[in-house]
Amino acid sequence: MKALQVPGVRASLEPILEFVQAAAQAAGLERSAAYHLELAVDEIATNIIVHGYEEAGRTGAINLTARWDDTGLTVEIVDTAAPYDPRQRAAPASLEAALDDRPVGGLGVFLALRSVDHFDYVSADGRNRSTFVMKRRPAGSAAAP
Repeated sequence: MKALQVPGVRASLEPILEFVQAAAQAAGLERSAAYHLELAVDEIATNIIVHGYEEAGRTGAINLTARWDDTGLTVEIVDTAAPYDPRQRAAPASLEAALDDRPVGGLGVFLALRSVDHFDYVSADGRNRSTFVMKRRPAGSAAAP
């Protein structure tokens, strides 16, 4: 599958979603797994654009690649935005608390990282690499949370 490069702006979220949908279909992911992957990539891409580029006063591109095999699909996002490892954010203290009683931020990242089978983040040489993995499951088996 051909890689995708888009500018780090909000208007790029639609082509990013279309790229992930096409990769999930080509890899034969179950619809539920594809949906979870789409949500996770959208959340991280949105944070890259809003926090890593816009709020940091930076401009740059977002590059996506996808590869798959018999075991699953891997999607990678590479950007030059301000570095931020989403795994470093503490999990919400309580998912049961009312929205007004929770601190702002972090819930989307928490849910995104929980919805994929594996997530990795590396920042080196001015580039950030976010890697998402969704395993292929035999028909009838349980999907990721």
